[in-house]
Amino acid sequence: MVEPLVRLPDGTIKQVNPLTGTKVWTLPGRAARPFGLPSHHPLPLDPDDHDRHCAFCWGRMLETTPEIARVIHDGDGWRDLRGVLAEALDQTVPEFRLIPNLFEILSYDYWHLSHGFEPTAASQAHRTAYLGTPQGREHVTTLARIRMRARAAAGADAEPLAEEDLSREAVGLFAGNHQVVIARRHYVDDATDDTQLAGSGTLTPEEHRAFTELTIRAMRDLYRDNECARYVAVFQNWLSASGASFDHLHKQIVAIDELGAQKEREIERLRTEPDMYARWGSRYAAEQGLVVASTEHAVAFAGVGHRYPALVVHVSDGEGCPWELSDEQVRDFSDLVHACHAATGVHVPSNEEWHHRPPSVDQPMPLRAVLKWRISTLAGFEGGTKIYVNTIDPWTVRERAVTRLRELAEAGLVSSGITVG
Repeated sequence: MVEPLVRLPDGTIKQVNPLTGTKVWTLPGRAARPFGLPSHHPLPLDPDDHDRHCAFCWGRMLETTPEIARVIHDGDGWRDLRGVLAEALDQTVPEFRLIPNLFEILSYDYWHLSHGFEPTAASQAHRTAYLGTPQGREHVTTLARIRMRARAAAGADAEPLAEEDLSREAVGLFAGNHQVVIARRHYVDDATDDTQLAGSGTLTPEEHRAFTELTIRAMRDLYRDNECARYVAVFQNWLSASGASFDHLHKQIVAIDELGAQKEREIERLRTEPDMYARWGSRYAAEQGLVVASTEHAVAFAGVGHRYPALVVHVSDGEGCPWELSDEQVRDFSDLVHACHAATGVHVPSNEEWHHRPPSVDQPMPLRAVLKWRISTLAGFEGGTKIYVNTIDPWTVRERAVTRLRELAEAGLVSSGITVG
């Protein structure tokens, strides 16, 4: 086993990720460069665009696919509404919406033709009910045309749209295996200019828990409803530099039919090193002085050997599937992920990646998230050598995060259950 962190005499730090083997070099003098600032001069918001800034805004719900579920917050607390029809979209305010992705990574046809996947009875009932109303039928017809035009399919502009085309497209719009969880806000509630975006860290800890819990329920349901789904990938792209289509907070949940090479290597290694995650996660982070914050059931630390500066959150005492964790474990995981985003700030492009134990795996694997700061661009050196030049070393990542978290904790903007440092 190569030592994960080595500091050379000139100050260069060589990192090797103990789980993936990724090699990263951090060169002295580059960490002081400023980042996390608005990318342009602030422009005032137009009141006429309130809640209509992009297709993910709740004022433009008919531009996204029919909802699978929404989470609302009222006098009864947080609760799910499922199967909301087009005519009822404006009757409640969705804090979070779960929808199928209009353009899936793996389409319905992929699953149907490759694996014989069929929509569930609940999906079919939802489709029938939705198409049974005038506004619902108009909504699905509009989306069907968009999908058909995107692949240059004949008949996309026919008036009326052929029934067989509508039926074919509608199946995938209700039975997709690539879903999106969308938060209500585009900008923070009291925003006056377009730099005041609403990211994960601007949510309250309670709101972020609802966001996390809906994501976990969606993961569980994709595994349950598609027996050929071997893994469900969960990720969040924030800002265009990270791959996001909209600067609007959302997570993506994608079922795939294989585990992936890295997951397969981890599973094989676990058979001989069952304490791998604890050893090279929180324990190694503590030994190296990289712990950022902790709760009763989870720990956050600066990651080692990632292509970009990273903060990592591990559930420290649960190794089952995410939906098998206790409410307290999910709360602590969510609170630390929220705190890491708050410490990062909304002007830093980032990827949030979840890693978990899928139901088909019998090895212990804790739920963990990696938050990567996309503050550099990979170039020819990285492509040719597979050695990644990272601008900030893990200790500096930890120092920046801890300093900011102490300020946020003092202001009451992160969970009071977090111990910083």
